[in-house]
Amino acid sequence: MPELPEVEVSRLGLLPHLAGQGIVGADFRAPRLRHDIPLGLAARLIGLHITAIVRRGKYLLFDCESTSGGGWLILHLGMSGSLRLVAPGTAAQKHDHVDLVFARTTLRFRDPRRFGTLLWHEGENVAQHPLIAVLGIEPLSPAFDGDWLYAHTRGRSSPIKTVLMDSHGIVGIGNIYAAEALFKAGISPLRAAARISRERCRLLAAAIRATLKRAIAAGGSSLRDYVHSDGGAGSFQLSCAVYDRAGEPCPCCGAPVRSIRQAGRSTFYCMHCQT
Repeated sequence: MPELPEVEVSRLGLLPHLAGQGIVGADFRAPRLRHDIPLGLAARLIGLHITAIVRRGKYLLFDCESTSGGGWLILHLGMSGSLRLVAPGTAAQKHDHVDLVFARTTLRFRDPRRFGTLLWHEGENVAQHPLIAVLGIEPLSPAFDGDWLYAHTRGRSSPIKTVLMDSHGIVGIGNIYAAEALFKAGISPLRAAARISRERCRLLAAAIRATLKRAIAAGGSSLRDYVHSDGGAGSFQLSCAVYDRAGEPCPCCGAPVRSIRQAGRSTFYCMHCQT
């Protein structure tokens, strides 16, 4: 599933091409993705201009304005979604479900599993939308630091990896980035969140920020369907220390990387380096 780095890379790739551009056409080839696509949305979008593209967690929010008012297009890539910029008139393939047409380019949403989301929020305050209002802190924001993480984990007996991946507390830290950040901080994914000291929370918060920034710089991780808006692929997965490396030697101590299941997801870690 595309996580924070992949969504941010998509945002950065789209922004130079779409900011300030007007929507001249919209083609929805599926009536629903994860949710029903609002009736009349195609007609509502035509004539609006994209004034900004922002990210909130794993959602892309397109600020759409016109002289008569506007709103926000809310898009989530789901498990298999990707956004591509293609030439107007390019034939759609089987899983190309949505086109937003601009004068010089078309934004195409491809989603083989149809777990993505495309919704509309009328008016200015998109933070009030039910899907956005429940989201937790942004891990790349100034407010996220070791002291915040220490306070957030008090009284929580769940494993720290599970806590990190709960978007109601912290947004956008997916499986691969949680595993890599915990390895970088030397913390076992099995350790109860409340049993991590303030100092180790500071190390972990720094490791999370560094891991996400490094992933963004690498174009994210392309594990299955995710590609950039120009069709390129991310490469972060090629430099992972423990993720998807079960049985391989730990890059620090040489012990075999272990793989277990946590909350239905694979967890990779080093028993010797992570305590």
